[in-house]
Amino acid sequence: MKIYRFDQEVGKHITQFDSSFIMSRVVAADEPAHIGCMHIKAEGIVGYHKAVSDQLFLVVAGEGWVRGEEDEKTKIKTGEVAFWEDGEWHESGTDTGMTAIVIESTNLDPSIFMPDKDDQ
Repeated sequence: MKIYRFDQEVGKHITQFDSSFIMSRVVAADEPAHIGCMHIKAEGIVGYHKAVSDQLFLVVAGEGWVRGEEDEKTKIKTGEVAFWEDGEWHESGTDTGMTAIVIESTNLDPSIFMPDKDDQ
């Protein structure tokens, strides 16, 4: 499991077409992708299971924890992304509530656009 960032501090200021906003790119998918939104209530959990493809878990509200095949839980918050590879066992949960966008596809490489959380 790896943790990346997509908060505005790592984004790029876009001014084309008289625009003014920050864009934090996440990933490009060459294969079909499944994209969903998880609403996990306080004390909620997404049980320990095997990823059916590469998976990005982008926290857009709240905070919680994630873990891969190791027993250690890693804190995760708004603006951070967990990445699990195809076949990797994983779990996530929250004490206070968390909303996450989930992107599942083949051959995802989030390191192209997002910095690793530990490289800061």
